[in-house]
Amino acid sequence: MPKVKTHQGLRKRIKTTGTGKLRRGKQGGAHLKEAKTLRQRRSLRVSIAVAPADTDRIEKLLPYNKK
Repeated sequence: MPKVKTHQGLRKRIKTTGTGKLRRGKQGGAHLKEAKTLRQRRSLRVSIAVAPADTDRIEKLLPYNKK
């Protein structure tokens, strides 16, 4: 049986916690930061948990993700 390929774009965007939960960065923090308030920019630094509805789909795209 052939190896399953990891989705390279998703691999760069998702991190796994020690307990196996998936974390992702918030959208909107890549550019145009001057227009955002300091409070908005601070909140964009924090990573958040992936929604439960998306975890099954993401785990299929990351077959060798450490759990």
